[in-house]
Amino acid sequence: MFNKSALLLAVTLAISAVANPSPSPLEPVQRGTTIPLGKRSSLTREDGVFDHDKAIASTIFTLNKHRSNLINLQKNEGAHVFNAGAYIHPLKTIPIDVEARMQKRQSEALTDEEDDLEWAGSISVGTPGQKFLIDFDTGSADLWIPSSSCTSSTCSSKSKYKASSSSTSSKKSGTFTIEYGDGSTVSGPVYTDSVNVAGISVSGQYFSPVTTLSSSFSDDPIDGILGLAFPAISNLGKNPFFNTAANAGAVAANQFSFYLASTGSELYLGGANKAHYTGAIEYNSVDSSSGFWQATNGKAKVGTTTVLSSVQTIIDSGTTIMYGPPADVKKIFASVSGSKLFDSTNGFYSYPCATPPKISFNYGGKDWTISAANINLGQTTTGSKDCVASLAAQDLGLGSHVFLLGDSFMKNMYSVFDFDREAVGFATLA
Repeated sequence: MFNKSALLLAVTLAISAVANPSPSPLEPVQRGTTIPLGKRSSLTREDGVFDHDKAIASTIFTLNKHRSNLINLQKNEGAHVFNAGAYIHPLKTIPIDVEARMQKRQSEALTDEEDDLEWAGSISVGTPGQKFLIDFDTGSADLWIPSSSCTSSTCSSKSKYKASSSSTSSKKSGTFTIEYGDGSTVSGPVYTDSVNVAGISVSGQYFSPVTTLSSSFSDDPIDGILGLAFPAISNLGKNPFFNTAANAGAVAANQFSFYLASTGSELYLGGANKAHYTGAIEYNSVDSSSGFWQATNGKAKVGTTTVLSSVQTIIDSGTTIMYGPPADVKKIFASVSGSKLFDSTNGFYSYPCATPPKISFNYGGKDWTISAANINLGQTTTGSKDCVASLAAQDLGLGSHVFLLGDSFMKNMYSVFDFDREAVGFATLA
């Protein structure tokens, strides 16, 4: 969560309609509210070269995020629900030399590229509403925003929640804590209050107004995060916002969808927006006990060749690229002509820029292929004929043959997350 551009996108969220309170999940109400979104800067530098330092920092952020998820899952459900081979990593930190180079570059005047890494929109909390810019994240399950009592310097540029200014605020017992790669934390007390997202309003939503905010967020315009995963990985041990809204009948259907693109990106709450996909939605069962949107029984392919079978894939809008267990990713790139292990420490592979690999995942229906544009993180060095792939070999502790598929995957299709079906769906982009 580092440098952000000022580019604004739109995200549309479906709201329930009085005239038709029980629409089919496949034919949601086609009404919505537009929210401006901010973009995070790319892992590709302005000159087209792979931003190696930023990618390392992003990987460590992702690893620690899912370390926290596994800690929460163990606390809420027990380690017996872990995927086979899953374990809780030690906390990782950003190497000192990487952090120093990043800080030096952040002090310079740079123009951000318009590439897609994080998706955020405005919400309001409290009565009257206090506004915040939020990252919508399918890879976590809590809502947190900065508190007016925040003591971290990172909070100085953020919107802050003042409990005493809300007539519906209520402090609860307990604390909220997440650790990040710079050794700092996001932590604070636990409250409930009303939360409104694009006209979808719920009361008594659990969240944390954090009093310490990791420096990882210092160059990030977002104020906080709204998790969209299953309650099993909630640090608060409570229902996330969307589940609260669905239980209250505040959304048209118990599903939400993402359309991620260079322009017109949207999150659709309460259904799927037919304007952005064609044909049927292919639903794939998820293992909800894992707490993640984890599609099962997948295959990884290179071209028409199946390289891996029986893989599981966690679909995570809060992760930039794609990760897989090192042995599995090695097998994939063994089938990519001209590929090399570019960074053995952090698991990044390269391939000839002129012949991008056609890597796809299949769940028994269509091959969902990562496009040439979305597999490419940029040249290895200035003038190089090799490019770095957006699929990296990294043991995140999520389990054997478990891949984490972020925006580099989601940008290739329309993605639907359905709680009633306990399934994640994919459809061809319109």
